[in-house]
Parts: sequence; structure tokens; C-alpha cells
Amino acid sequence: MWIRSTMAYRASFVMTTVGNFAATMLDFVAVLLMFSRVDALGGYSLSEVAFLYGLSGVSFGLADLTVGSMEKLGRRVRDGTLDTLLVRPAPVLAQMAADQFALRRLGRVTQGLLVLSYALVRVDIDWTPLKVLVMPVMLLSGCGIFCAVFFAGAAFQFVAQDASEVQNAFTYGGTTMLQYPPTVFATELVRGVTFVLPLAFVNWIPATYVLGRPYPLDLPRWMAFTPPLAATACLALAGLAWRTGLRSYRSTGS
Repeated sequence: MWIRSTMAYRASFVMTTVGNFAATMLDFVAVLLMFSRVDALGGYSLSEVAFLYGLSGVSFGLADLTVGSMEKLGRRVRDGTLDTLLVRPAPVLAQMAADQFALRRLGRVTQGLLVLSYALVRVDIDWTPLKVLVMPVMLLSGCGIFCAVFFAGAAFQFVAQDASEVQNAFTYGGTTMLQYPPTVFATELVRGVTFVLPLAFVNWIPATYVLGRPYPLDLPRWMAFTPPLAATACLALAGLAWRTGLRSYRSTGS
């Protein structure tokens, strides 16, 4: 329904998609401006940073496209309109993900793909069958991890009711952090996003394997193949948090 509504005004759809593309492209312009003054960032070249940027951008873009509407849950909890979703013969999670589905978010995915394509052409990688296999697995697992963060953030809104910005700190803030090398961050932060909120499995850990670089925490090389396990664990925990939050929902009382 939302896609048909969007395509009813195709010029508007094109303009908003291009606007979304341009807005996200400014993030990479900032990276280019940095490299106009330095040759390396945390020991990483421009093409290697572009590789990290593209992986993070595509993974987050796919998650934002499919479940980004979950951030609107707090408004529905506050005004009681979540009740209308509860009486429909469809899962509430699926309804929230489809609520006001914004096809214009394809602009972010396209921008990430372009930067990733540029990086793959420029970066010097000694390709092996395992490294080729890691690439699509990394993108899908990263998407799953970001989806889990969206779900967990939505579950928290059952309690806070107005926590969309808290959720954005981990979704939009998380993808921005992952666009830069782990070597530019403090070791405590790297540990936190590896063992507590495992955003590092989106691109840092598998990407350092593909690039042939050591990870700051000296993890074993086989960890590069564990993003699917991390994504599965994150989705399971986020699903549990969602069910707990939904059971605690008591409407507005009006």
C-alpha cells in the first residue's frame, strides 16, 4: 500500500530518493575532506576506509529500508494507536516494519553500493575463495545485526515511550562509527562494540580479515566467519525483548 502510494507521485519519489542519496553522500565527502589533508587514517588508506564505509552503509541501508519504521513505535505507544495493530490478523512486528514504508531509503543503499564498488576497484586485496564468500555473508549478517538493534530499540520504547533518539544513537550512530577504522577509537570502545553490543561483527572483524589487517583486540582469525552467529544471537535476544515489551503494553487507558 505504501509503495503504491509513493509511486502515485513519481517525481516526488525521485526527488526524495535523490535527496536521501545526496544527504548520505555528504558523510563520504567528509571522509574525502579528511584525506585531502592526511594520507592515512588510523593506518588505513582512503580505499580501505571507503571499503569499511561501503560495507557499513549497505548493511545499515538494507536494515533501514526494511525495518526503519520501527523507530515510530514510541509515537504509537503514546497516542494509543498501537491498539489498531493488535486487533489485526497480522504480526505486530511485521505491521510496524511496514508502517509508512519509505522506498526513498533506497538512496542510502545505492550510495553505499557506489562507495563499496569504488573501494573494491581501488583497494589491494589478495582475493581467495574464503574472502569472496565472506563478502555477501558480511552484508547480510550486518543487515541482521542492525535489524536486531532496531527491534531492541523499539522494545525499549514500550518502557520509555519517547526513546527514538536513544535508538538512533545506536542505529545511525553505530553505522557512522563503523565507517571509520577501529584503530582510531579507544580500546575500551572497541571492546564494547565487540563483546557487549556486537556492532563490530557488521564490518570491522570480517573486513580486517579481507584486508589482511590485524584487529586491535588480537582476536583469532576464525572470528571473521562468525558474523552469522552474532546476527542470529542478536536477533534472538531482540525478539525476546520485543515479546516482553509487547506483553507489557497496557494502552493509554483512554
